[in-house]
Order: sequence, then structure tokens, then C-alpha cells
Amino acid sequence: MKIIIAGAGEVGFHLAKLFSYESHAITLIDIDEERLAYADKHLDIRTLNGDATLPSILKDAQVDDSDLVIAVTSNQSINISVCVFAKQLGCGRTVSRVSSQELIDSKEVLDIKALGIDEMISPEALAAEEVMMLLNQSAFTDTFEFDDGALTMIGLTLRSKAPFLGNTVQEAADIFPGLHFVPIALQRYGTQYTIIPRGDTVFKRGDRVYFITDGQGVEELYKLTGAEKRVIKKVMILGGSNIGRTLAKTLCEQNFKVKVIEKTYKKATELANLLPNALVINADGRNVEILEEENITKMDAFVAVTEDSETNIMSCLVANSKSVRKTIALVENMDYFQLSHSIGIHSLINKKLLAANSIFRYIRKGDVVAMTKLNNMNAELLEFVVNADSQVVNNKIVDIDFPRTSVVGGVIRDGKGIIALGDFVIKEGDRLVICTLPKSIKKVEKLFC
Repeated sequence: MKIIIAGAGEVGFHLAKLFSYESHAITLIDIDEERLAYADKHLDIRTLNGDATLPSILKDAQVDDSDLVIAVTSNQSINISVCVFAKQLGCGRTVSRVSSQELIDSKEVLDIKALGIDEMISPEALAAEEVMMLLNQSAFTDTFEFDDGALTMIGLTLRSKAPFLGNTVQEAADIFPGLHFVPIALQRYGTQYTIIPRGDTVFKRGDRVYFITDGQGVEELYKLTGAEKRVIKKVMILGGSNIGRTLAKTLCEQNFKVKVIEKTYKKATELANLLPNALVINADGRNVEILEEENITKMDAFVAVTEDSETNIMSCLVANSKSVRKTIALVENMDYFQLSHSIGIHSLINKKLLAANSIFRYIRKGDVVAMTKLNNMNAELLEFVVNADSQVVNNKIVDIDFPRTSVVGGVIRDGKGIIALGDFVIKEGDRLVICTLPKSIKKVEKLFC
């Protein structure tokens, strides 16, 4: 695909890196020459210095022959303008990054497609949603919902209490028949290799496992994995960023007891006016004495979402040492993921990864309606719509030529999630959730084209 990315900041550079690894033709536009020089040095892409809102720059980027334009500068007005102009100049699809939650909520009312924008995304809003799901499923390290929860992806680490340790996947299925979840990816403790579980894969203590579950499977997972179900009501948030503000507002609306620590006086005052039901504290949350004074030991969850990854990681480690049940850190450096999991932070979120997940479905072949990359694993989870001419239609799952490094996690039919086994027949209109390693993506895509 030919893809134009406007904005060479953190999100834009990350997207350019991911797309270039898949051999797409990328043009990265920015007015900052230093950013472009760095991208040009480290990535196999074309860079273009200039204002992406100017038709001459877009034409120079060959917008009329491009499949996708992604505008992810730090200015939402510029991003919207880029998408509108790109569409009028002949681009196939456009995606705009915005910072206003109001715009996200008003997408349908505004009829953004009529304006020339196919999708609006907010990395900050996506991060806040991710944190909410993690708080609602407190024992799990990662979550992702398909079709408003018809199927849910859940990641966790197997503890010694899990009754199927030492059993293969097939043995566990025989011992516990009729379960409403299925393992889709696994990573052994101390390794970085991603395994797509087969029938002979053995579950071991410390395995980091991702499952797909329907509505009934969540409770089963709690019982059979040794995960401890915790009720979270008291939440301390470090950082009054867009993520912190959005998260605090949502938590207050759901009757959580919320404390927000923000070191900037002006921002703290604004938050206090915006969040009358939250306690906003103007202080430096890196100070352990401050955290202790604010009764961090009595918090059910601690969420660090400042703009500094190191601050977020260190403060979560402090919270963890104070026996806080759930710690969540916002990190920008992907290299921190492996390290932070090994030293005790419960969950990590990354805006760049969340934004990439939301955008990646536009470059996948077949009718992909949702996708996510598994945190710290080399695997993707995609939701395909089965069309009348798809190769999988009217076939049993067992008869479909899926690669061995991919697996069907579940099927959504008429809005209902189904954990489908080998004899399940795929019908037109079904939505299949597939977990696959990168090397098998193209083969999987062909099955739905």
C-alpha cells in the first residue's frame, strides 16, 4: 500500500516504522527537518519537508495515488484539514488524530465521512479506555473487547494455583469440558518467543497466556487460572494529562473514589474545577512521602499517566511496594515492556501501540473491522467479516487451511460471542477473531478476500 503520514512525532514515527517493516511505501511529511532527518536515517521511507495542509505538498507526496493518509500531528485542526484536503485530492482513505473527546463522541452527528475523514482516533481516549477495562478486570494484565464485549481478549500470568498446570491444551479441555474460553497465544516465563497454542502445548507456571472468552468465560478464567478477583473502588491517578483527566472523569461518573495528583498548580486548579467529585492534590507525586500522606496503602489501584515514562514506572514500583492491588503505567518506550513486567508492574499501556492498533486494520486485506497487537508478544489479533465470496464461508473450521501459527479465537454471530470448535460451520456475516504470528498474516488474509 501507498501510505502518507502527516506528522513525524512519536505516533507518526512509530506508525512509519511499523508500516515500513511490512514493506509498505511510506511518505512521512513534517515541517521539522530534524525529525525527518532522524526518520530518514533509521527507516526505509520517503521523507518530505513541508506543511501537509498545502495542496502542493500533498501533490508532491502523490496523494492522488495513495491508499491511506494518516494525519497524526499534535494539532487536531491541522490533522482534520489534511484529511479533508487529501480526500478531495483523490486519496483512498483518511484517518485523523484528534485530542478532543467531544469530537470523538460527535463523529456520527458531524458525519465526518461526508467531510472526507474516514476515521478519527484519539490516542489519549484509547489509553483511558484501556485503563478502564484493566480496572474492571483487575486480575488481568491486558484486555481488548470485540463488538462491545461479545468476545473479550484477556491476558494473564499463570500462577501455581491454576489446576491445569502441567497439562496440555487438549488434556485441559478434556478435564474441564464446556468452557467458554480458549488460549490463543502464550509466552514462556523468561523468554520472548510467542507460541500459538496447539493441542499438545503444555501449560507451565509463569506462562503469560492470552485467552479469548465470551461473557460467561471471565468467571471461569478467574477460577481456573488462579487469578485473584479484586474489587477496585479507590483509585489514585498520577498526572493530570488528557489521559488522566479523561480517566478521572469516567471513574467519577461510575462512582469510584478518585484522587488525582498533579504537580502543576494551574493544571491542578483546572482539574479541581472540572472534577468536583474527585480529590485533586497539587503536589509532586514522585515524592514517596506525599504518596504516603495521601494514604497510598489504602488505594485499590494506582495509575501513573504523566508524560514521563520513567516517573510512571518508578511511582508504580513504589505503589507496588505499598501493596497496592493494581498498578498501571503509561510508557512511551516499547523497550520498557519486558523490563517492567519482570519487576512487578501489573499492566503497561502505550499510546503509540493503541493508535497503531486502531489504524492497522486499514492496511489489512479482507474486511477487517478490529485488530490489536498483543502487548510484548509478536502476534496480532484480527476480527474479519465473512463475506459471500470468502474462502471460509460454509466450511467447518477444521476443514479450513489455517496456518499452524494462527488460531480461531472465536466467532461473533448476530452480536453473540461463540467459542467455536473444529466442527463449527462458518456462515456469511459471521465475524471471526483470529490470532496469528506476522509470518502467517498474508495467508490468513487471503482466506477472507
